[in-house]
Amino acid sequence: MKQSLKIENDIVNETRRLKNEFEEIVSFYSSDLWNYCKYVTGSAWDGEDLYQDTMIKSFGLLPHRWSEITDKKYYLFRMATNTWLDQCRKRKREVGTLEESIEPIQDFSDTLVLEEILISLESNLTPKQTAAFLLLDIFQFSAEEVAGIVHSTPGGVYASVQRARRNLASLDMSTSKRKVGTKLANATIQAYLAAFNSGDLQGMLQLFSDQAQNEAFSGFQEFSKEEMLKGSLRFGLPGHAAQETILWGKPVILVLANGENGPEIHDIQMQEVENDKIVSHKSYFFRKEFILAAAEELEIKAQLVKPPVDWS
Repeated sequence: MKQSLKIENDIVNETRRLKNEFEEIVSFYSSDLWNYCKYVTGSAWDGEDLYQDTMIKSFGLLPHRWSEITDKKYYLFRMATNTWLDQCRKRKREVGTLEESIEPIQDFSDTLVLEEILISLESNLTPKQTAAFLLLDIFQFSAEEVAGIVHSTPGGVYASVQRARRNLASLDMSTSKRKVGTKLANATIQAYLAAFNSGDLQGMLQLFSDQAQNEAFSGFQEFSKEEMLKGSLRFGLPGHAAQETILWGKPVILVLANGENGPEIHDIQMQEVENDKIVSHKSYFFRKEFILAAAEELEIKAQLVKPPVDWS
């Protein structure tokens, strides 16, 4: 039994080491990949979910490759695109096709700087058109590479992107507004904030169900209050301030640390509450691209050095 447990722990530790090495190797492309996921889904939240799925699959499928990955960017973006199109199919969405045809050349370079245009792609084009447009025009893949990623032909990619440019150039973005979420007062969340800010660990834990799941994306998972006490909370609370805010239309908890020039985003959290108990706690502490994008959105500096993380 002890030998079996040792082998299991060795596998977990070795897998964690290899995963960290993989993420370090592909980190050069992580910012572009996160933006691509945001634009192709049309949402920062859906984009973050797609990014995480992409990283998990990209690492998990490595043993199935016969040869080394010579083009890491191509590999990551192809994985993200395939994952997104598969999700669309499961939701019974029409993915679309890229038909070859002669299309007039449409110069769209001046409009591409608009964030509103890029976010609106998913609602104005089919998923396959959206992916092709972003890959060719924004992330600078060749038509041949895009054809391989979206399972089409170079001619189909060129024609589809020209049609997309023409359609997007005709959009009137003057009345576009960001979706604004409404903060809902939840007694359990308010009690969580009070306990967190006063450093009352026991009071905070009383708000969790015994079987609550605690997940720090790209970091760790815990599946009970007991595991939390033995793991992420074994040293107590961090001593930072927490407050509610709206981020990209959703209510979140912002954990702020004191920086040299004011508050800095230490963590972003989300909870699910059922029957007055927290049943799920999600943390974005380890998610660099997400935290940096949120910091820009909220106009609050991100904390770059927070052990064990150093993004400086």
